[in-house]
Amino acid sequence: MSEAYIDPDRQAWEVFKALPRDQPIHMLNLIRLRDRAEYPPDHPSHGKDISGREAYREYGRTIAPHLARLNSRQVWAGAPQVMVTGPGSETWDLAFIVEYPGSQAFIDMVRDPDYRANVVPHRTAAVADSRLLRLAPLGPGDKLGD
Repeated sequence: MSEAYIDPDRQAWEVFKALPRDQPIHMLNLIRLRDRAEYPPDHPSHGKDISGREAYREYGRTIAPHLARLNSRQVWAGAPQVMVTGPGSETWDLAFIVEYPGSQAFIDMVRDPDYRANVVPHRTAAVADSRLLRLAPLGPGDKLGD
């Protein structure tokens, strides 16, 4: 199994912040869940028998008000079935896309103290591995690479 990714690395975060912040973005999320959630010792759910899926549902419930406040929303979700092209070792439990009015909204969310204290712990407890890809939405007449 390859290295697990839960949070952005510093270099990728700097590139993300350097891109235009005032244009709509989509964030593609690929999520592999833990069998059992792993909350830190100081969290109220630490030591409880909670599945990764249940912890991720709680993450979804607690992030919803933050997305609404930022005029952001989930625009697509799916349950991956088979990797047709790509490494078969990369299996995912969830795939979804969240739309933000601009990357500044995403930056504001991840810096928000309430988000960090009350939302992130559920994601961290639930996720075994993930991929997060920033996308520039393309319209029907847009050229690729522009």
